[in-house]
Amino acid sequence: MRCPFCRDLDSKVIDSRLGREGDVIRRRRRCLRCAGRFTTYERVEEAFPGVVKKDDRREVYDRAKVFGGIKKACEKRPISIDTIEAVTERVGRRIQDDGAREVPSSRIGEAIMSELRELDTVAYVRFASVYRSFQDVGEFMREVQELSKEPAGKDPPRGPRERSAS
Repeated sequence: MRCPFCRDLDSKVIDSRLGREGDVIRRRRRCLRCAGRFTTYERVEEAFPGVVKKDDRREVYDRAKVFGGIKKACEKRPISIDTIEAVTERVGRRIQDDGAREVPSSRIGEAIMSELRELDTVAYVRFASVYRSFQDVGEFMREVQELSKEPAGKDPPRGPRERSAS
């Protein structure tokens, strides 16, 4: 594994841990050249369906894009990187479990919104505002009003910010 500091290829694994759900191995490494320490994640490469975009273009499912979108929506919220990872994994599994060879991008967006709605209402509204491309304030307000009709208590408790292990 290439060192992110000196770009050397020789590193030594100093600690390995299984992820919470058993589908990821987290490895702490030390570069043998510069002694820099870094973390890598190892997971099974799975076959995901193709993604059909709104304009009928086809793309390969990109887990990093899903992770990035969720992470952006959760920015400055008390949500750990581990939680974002778990949400990303659940969305990926949901898409894979359909068994289709191609999936519309709207299914991925809806799966993300479903997860965020349960996790954090602010993150949900952020994601929905970009994903649904609200044309005016009225559309946005209707979404927020609909969300406020739901029972309270879906946001995580406020407290010290969770630290991420990235």
